[in-house]
Amino acid sequence: MENCSGEFSIEAMSQIFKVSKSGYYDWSKRSFSIRKQKDAELAIVIEKIFYQFHRVYGSDRIHRELRKRQIRISRKRVERIMAENKLYSIYNSKKKVKTTDSNHDLPVSPNLLNRNFEVAQPNQVWVSDITYIPSDAGWLYLCQIKDLYSRKIVGWSIADHMRTEMLLDALSMAVKLRNPAEGLIFHSDRGVQYCSNIFREALQELGIISSMSRKGNCWDNAPAESFFATLKCELIYHIKLINLDDARQKIFQYIEFFYNRIRMHSSLGYISPVMYELKNAA
Repeated sequence: MENCSGEFSIEAMSQIFKVSKSGYYDWSKRSFSIRKQKDAELAIVIEKIFYQFHRVYGSDRIHRELRKRQIRISRKRVERIMAENKLYSIYNSKKKVKTTDSNHDLPVSPNLLNRNFEVAQPNQVWVSDITYIPSDAGWLYLCQIKDLYSRKIVGWSIADHMRTEMLLDALSMAVKLRNPAEGLIFHSDRGVQYCSNIFREALQELGIISSMSRKGNCWDNAPAESFFATLKCELIYHIKLINLDDARQKIFQYIEFFYNRIRMHSSLGYISPVMYELKNAA
């Protein structure tokens, strides 16, 4: 009767189903009350998950997390409960500051990746990029290295400058963590730091092959840039960084404890990079 109430009158359906109108209304009130109570209980669980994952999950990821916890609920209901309780994801957008200087006469590597972002094994392709981080002490700069296989950030460094040593620090971290075999492709943009003789020599000594995006084509290095968009939307735009040490600590916590180990990645089937590597380990 409830499902057909928009098409037929309650009086007509009561006669057909031999149910009194008062009985139907009593049932409807009880049903509504029970559902509201259940919504209130679900709202408590959803709110805990929402803040557990740093307010970055929308209804889709919250719904998947509830399913992992054996709680049966539709995504539409999760979306409605979140809206009613003003649980909105903190995604935002800001103006981009240019960090790539490709106006130089240094040698440039060919684009070996050619937008082939699907990788079958770890340590076959790493992608890297540099971005700016605002702080009370002035601009800071973050370099990251991502393994395309699992989208895990395997190396990173932050500094108050964009000199090549920042890239070398991130590369050193990645090599110590992953110990890649020779033949790994390292893809980046054409920034002067990546093209510098010092950095190119460091790659050659490790048996790593340099690959670079075409000039002015950000899509050639989209997976590296996507991490920075996520980092800023989920962390940087919503906190105040005092200085370099403060930024290093908070970014460390985000990358190592949340992004790599906990955060669901849609490209990985909604599991974390660390879980993806464990799941697919030989």
